[in-house]
Amino acid sequence: MTSKTHEALVAGQFGSRAGAYLTSAVHAQGADLQALAALVRGQSQARVLDLGCGGGHVSFNVAAHVREVVAYDLSPDMLQVVGRAARERGLENVTTTQGMAEALPFEDASFDYVLSRYSAHHWRDFEAGLREAARVLKPGGTAGFVDAVSPGPALLDTYFQAIEVLRDPSHVRDYARAEWERALTGAGLIPGATTAYRVRLDFAVWIERMQTPKVQADAIRALLAAASRSVTRHFEVGPDGSFTIDVAFFQAAKSAN
Repeated sequence: MTSKTHEALVAGQFGSRAGAYLTSAVHAQGADLQALAALVRGQSQARVLDLGCGGGHVSFNVAAHVREVVAYDLSPDMLQVVGRAARERGLENVTTTQGMAEALPFEDASFDYVLSRYSAHHWRDFEAGLREAARVLKPGGTAGFVDAVSPGPALLDTYFQAIEVLRDPSHVRDYARAEWERALTGAGLIPGATTAYRVRLDFAVWIERMQTPKVQADAIRALLAAASRSVTRHFEVGPDGSFTIDVAFFQAAKSAN
């Protein structure tokens, strides 16, 4: 029986794959990424936390608009890649810090913006991570979270969570929109606009990026092949196993009082 913590599992899953996430087309581009950058445009004195920075794409896209960006992630290897890429791009205002989402090593009210993209579904304690994001946000500050989201209905949700954890055992949950809105409110934030996206995932690239073992990749293919028409229609499953997921951009604010 393993004694590995969830945090060790996450760090292990992503450490050796840091370079793949830096160059991943899905992560390096997209309307959702541009929407996050638009939140801070013109805020030249702002301090931004990129929470669960992964390959650093949020940091890279917002750095030109703000005074400082702290790229924060659980994986030291990922942060090494991000730090090197920032230097290569001449982004001297990007620094890196390592740690858990549920225990941020920053003082209260120390950031004007907290941004996070494709990270929350890996957090061991989703609500605690959002409470920490709210804690370090200044009064009147803005938070922006982008993540894959559950389609909602149990039939679709079960298949989605199953293929996610088969591909990557550090996966915890893709939360539904209603779950996000309740959790944001519970964390002391004021939910704002939510923008929905559909993102196409190339099966071979998706599996290769996480280096999913063949036995698990075959299990995902078998699940998709056995799925009902309702499932294959919603996820637009193609002959090669490629499919489309739901993604949402949640904006929230911290009360100025």
